Amino acid sequence: MPENTSDGFTAEERAAMKERAAELRAEGKKGAKQADGLQDVLDKIAEMAPDDRALAERVHVTVTRNAPELIPRTWYGMPAYANSEGKVVVFFQDSGKFKYRYSTLGFQDAANLDDGDMWPASFALVKWSPAVEKKVAALVKAAVS
Repeated sequence: MPENTSDGFTAEERAAMKERAAELRAEGKKGAKQADGLQDVLDKIAEMAPDDRALAERVHVTVTRNAPELIPRTWYGMPAYANSEGKVVVFFQDSGKFKYRYSTLGFQDAANLDDGDMWPASFALVKWSPAVEKKVAALVKAAVS
């Protein structure tokens, strides 16, 4: 596990993302589109206020680690992760976007989180911790199951 688990991307994570973007571009047109989507997500995260950026970076690492089949892209100017059909499964909305007091981790209808007649589809996210990471990882795994 990376040494840095709460304050954003580690140097190793940044290097790995750059390598992955280069690999995608090398795959041709489809890969280039995915690389552009990844770069758009990373650019949006970089524009966020420090606290939101740290949360978004940890969400990005957790989503990509636990659901590597999801494709990073932006959605309404937010970092999002789509399935192979292009449907957004999960997204991150920073608190600064609409001046909320918390960031939001949200799931769209493509997420497999159904639980009876009612279930949560978004979660307030204030601070990253190992417990939060575990919950986010479990939700993401369920969403793509």
